Amino acid sequence: MSKYLISFPSEAMANLSAEDLRAASDDSRVVVREAKAAGVWVFGGGIDESVAPVMVDRDGTETPGTYPQTEELNGGFAVFELPSHDAALEWAAKIAAACRCAQEVRRFGDDPES
Repeated sequence: MSKYLISFPSEAMANLSAEDLRAASDDSRVVVREAKAAGVWVFGGGIDESVAPVMVDRDGTETPGTYPQTEELNGGFAVFELPSHDAALEWAAKIAAACRCAQEVRRFGDDPES
């Protein structure tokens, strides 16, 4: 079993009406409950964009901001533990239908400590 990140940026849902956003939220919770019942759900949530990122150095020094590559890190994320890449694509399709936007799928490197 491997862990997979399924995600989308906030902008992917920017064109949804308030009614569609509520429906997408309800529909995505159905998928979450299904994933939990199947025993493949690890974690999920959305980045709270009202809280600014902070870099913490190895000596504990804090600096406002982030790596330039992740400056636009936002949106929704879910981590699944699945038997195959194909299974990850199937769950991504369910989330895409619920959220009404395409999903990105990435596999985490296997780590026996995780």
